[in-house]
Amino acid sequence: MTLTSTEYPSALATATDPGTEALAHPARGGSVDGASELVAQLLARPAGQVSASTYETARLVSLAPWLTGHAQRVRWLLDCQHADGGWGPGDGYQLVPTLSATEALLAVLRTRTVSGLDEVARAAGRGLTALSGWLGAATPLPDTPALDLIVPALVEAVNEHLDRHGHPPTGRSAGRLGLPVGMTGARLAAVRHQAVAGRSLDVKLHHALEVLGPLARAARGVTPQPNGAVGASPAATAAWLGGPDRPDGQPAPVSYLERVVAGGDRLAPCTTPITVFERSWVVSTLARAGMPVAASPDLVGSLTADLTEAGTATSPGLPPDADTTSVTLYALLRLGVPVDPDCLWRYDIGTGFCTWPGEDGISVTTNAHVLDVLGEYLAGGAAVPGPAADRYRSAVHRLEGLLLDQQHDDGTWHDRWHASPYYATLCCALALAGYGRTPAVAPALARAARWVLATQRPDGSWGRWHGTPEETAYALHLLAVAGGEPARAALGRGRAHLLRVADQPGDAQLWHDKDLYQPTMIVRSAVLAADHLTAGDTALTRR
Repeated sequence: MTLTSTEYPSALATATDPGTEALAHPARGGSVDGASELVAQLLARPAGQVSASTYETARLVSLAPWLTGHAQRVRWLLDCQHADGGWGPGDGYQLVPTLSATEALLAVLRTRTVSGLDEVARAAGRGLTALSGWLGAATPLPDTPALDLIVPALVEAVNEHLDRHGHPPTGRSAGRLGLPVGMTGARLAAVRHQAVAGRSLDVKLHHALEVLGPLARAARGVTPQPNGAVGASPAATAAWLGGPDRPDGQPAPVSYLERVVAGGDRLAPCTTPITVFERSWVVSTLARAGMPVAASPDLVGSLTADLTEAGTATSPGLPPDADTTSVTLYALLRLGVPVDPDCLWRYDIGTGFCTWPGEDGISVTTNAHVLDVLGEYLAGGAAVPGPAADRYRSAVHRLEGLLLDQQHDDGTWHDRWHASPYYATLCCALALAGYGRTPAVAPALARAARWVLATQRPDGSWGRWHGTPEETAYALHLLAVAGGEPARAALGRGRAHLLRVADQPGDAQLWHDKDLYQPTMIVRSAVLAADHLTAGDTALTRR
């Protein structure tokens, strides 16, 4: 049941973003121009484009008040606070950004680094009140990275402020915060004990180095990357620095932080740079939808530069992982670059593939992406020796079974790397549609398509919390591949919705890091691919 790019519809337009380039009409060569323009934008900004992070921005307020733009970051936190006292969306995703922002405002009150402290105090008080309610409830928390380290570290930091000041001028009593139901500080204590004992930390912990507090400055084995970043994180870098003038006099981390906040809003993103991650996802999305992407030396070189026997990482300073590795290999195969996916075997745990060795739980989208690359490798006619080919075919069969077993009764898949089931459902459905071989694939795709049809909103959009261009694009892509004739009307309404919102900001943050974020160019490529797959007589154009 293989669907190739040549079986997809053939019209397309270029990517859009509010205030940027117009989308091309397919009659004017939109397919070539659209994909080429999007890739050109990737190459022009090699660090990648990521939305601002409340968590990371607040960590810079607390850890680096000396950094350019401190007052602007405080102002932004005040302006972004919701009426309920929190920051971030609901369903448990508000806890980490609210803890980070509230602790940062309490730090501002202590250090008096900005004017207007009465407003800061009121906002901190509202944050504390919201946190007291949420932390006492048994609300399930999302599976975001380092959650069981970050939450105890921030609760501890908030309580230290409250203990120090007794009754801070926040308009709220100084009752201490507790941990969420079912969470302990045991893992944080163990990691800090490693640091005190002078033992090197696992590389993946470098991304959340700030949870060590003052211990971060002397953490063994932690060194900045050549670009100055520690753990590809502004917060981790600021924690490692401890101030603008480390005794060892390393200027690169300070320069990294200055670059991170160099935009007009002076805010911090989450993981940065995201060069390989951004480019591999964009190329894969465009190529899979049948859109031409030129294998330029710069593009291919950036995707292959850090490929090793262990694979590749999302960003320098993070460990290689099977998700980024598999999407990168798939992108290279679709570009016509010969690659050997043997590096993925180190992630094979028998039942499926882990994102990295020692991962807690399993990611269905990681396994879908591994199925993509192994299936594409076999389908591409590569000269694979008999025993090796058998190993690949066996893994493809196992991965198909895993994805089918993980589908929910309503037709959806859910994943640990994205808040929206539309993303996970599309990833799994595309992998099965492209490389699944058993009779069970067709009914699974039909269930997924029925769920998508049943959850379309009255305005034609799709979304977990509200309709978003990103989730609408995922839904349209899935229906274009697996919806059949029953999806025709829904495709028309969904495409009409994208036409209406083409000039409106699409700022929904749905991707998992320490808090939610949006990889801007990846979302653009998803919208562009959906437009290509559903285009009829007109393409998505700027009005």
